[in-house]
Amino acid sequence: MSETQNKPVPFDAELLRKYDTFGPRYTSYPTALQFSPDFAENEYIEEIAQSNSDGGPLSLYFHIPFCESLCFYCACNKIITHTHDRAIPYLERLHKEVSMQAALIDDQRQVNQLHFGGGTPTFLSDEQLNNLMRVTGEHFNLAPLDEREFSIEVDPRAVRENTVSILSEFGFNRISLGVQDFDETVQKAVNRLQSVEQTQAVVDAARRSGYQSISMDLIYGLPHQTTQSFSETLDKVISMGPERMAVYNYAHLPHRVKAQKLIKEEDLPDAVTKLGLLELTINRLQQAGYVYIGMDHFALPNDELVLAKNNGSLQRNFQGYSTHADADMIGMGVTSIGKTGNSYSQNERFEHAYFDAIDNDRMAVFQGYRLNQDDRLRRKLIQDLMCQGLVDYSRIENLFGINFENYFAAELDQLVIMEEDGLLEVCNRQIVVQPLGRLLLRNIAMAFDAYHQQARKKLQFSRAI
Repeated sequence: MSETQNKPVPFDAELLRKYDTFGPRYTSYPTALQFSPDFAENEYIEEIAQSNSDGGPLSLYFHIPFCESLCFYCACNKIITHTHDRAIPYLERLHKEVSMQAALIDDQRQVNQLHFGGGTPTFLSDEQLNNLMRVTGEHFNLAPLDEREFSIEVDPRAVRENTVSILSEFGFNRISLGVQDFDETVQKAVNRLQSVEQTQAVVDAARRSGYQSISMDLIYGLPHQTTQSFSETLDKVISMGPERMAVYNYAHLPHRVKAQKLIKEEDLPDAVTKLGLLELTINRLQQAGYVYIGMDHFALPNDELVLAKNNGSLQRNFQGYSTHADADMIGMGVTSIGKTGNSYSQNERFEHAYFDAIDNDRMAVFQGYRLNQDDRLRRKLIQDLMCQGLVDYSRIENLFGINFENYFAAELDQLVIMEEDGLLEVCNRQIVVQPLGRLLLRNIAMAFDAYHQQARKKLQFSRAI
């Protein structure tokens, strides 16, 4: 890891404004914009077969789309309902998909990571959650308790008294809590009322149950947020001591996210205030001892994300930063995304289409992408940038049989102005991200994105800041 990656992250508002443009978050390369329906069931099965021959561990992702109420900012695929029986037919198909996916997988491959996301996974009853884990364990080779990283997203507003401890008994050892903001005015504006007491109760239950890690999500840029109000939220969150923090930039895209039309644009913080919120967050979390991992993620020094960053095993995927660089991801449930070897796949986005596929014994893949040699090269380079802040020319050359300077001549030209601005340094046949550039990793990665210029339609992406 570059030594600069351990240094505090400086804040330069003028520089951030200069580079505040629209761009991908690089949870994959190529990004989901390149996914095509030309990649469907047959292509997916072929890629799984190739993945089996390569071997390696697995990561499983389950999408639970149900929520009892609508958070106006949320861009996730979700189904809003108070009727809990609504989940029964969905789970029937999900159980079947587990068996269908497992039938394609070499049963010697071990599942080291598993994640339930949503939606709200704890919308499901304890019995339903237990049954899903039981079915998964019957069909997949789950890692022993001391080797697994099994996580679940929990809504503190809708968690049952004993659910947190029960989830631990099911094998979960990491828990993620949505907070966003504790200020009541902000909460009302986004339709998410959640008290400090509700959140603290879940944290306390997780500590008593022996969870390895608690993660909390915040969002800056929400309506009515001020540096004073968000400072108070940070105080409360820091006092709870989560091992990991994710602080996301709110992307207001009402033309793409219908629910966001319920947020009044005039209530959103202006650009100056939003930058102030970001600066406040960085300073406060660093003062509290959190290490900046990259993008939106912070972790305490002894957390596995920090250790993975230090030893070079950190990776970035559809769930953000992760610690298992060699794991293939199998996505299950509606709209879930997977990564196997040299391909990405996405399940049907609509429940009826997902049901139809599973009922007819078809994999629910409706689109995906198979990487070519140039894609694999650029994916590796962008991963190195996003995870390590360093690209070593010789390493890339040895992996892909190219001359780096010749292959990326145009891209290196684009880096000149970034180097002049202090975002990075090009020397000794390396690109080294400097402390000033760590908040602008997306911008640096864009220079190496072969699809970005041709796909660059304003508002397809969120802003970098």
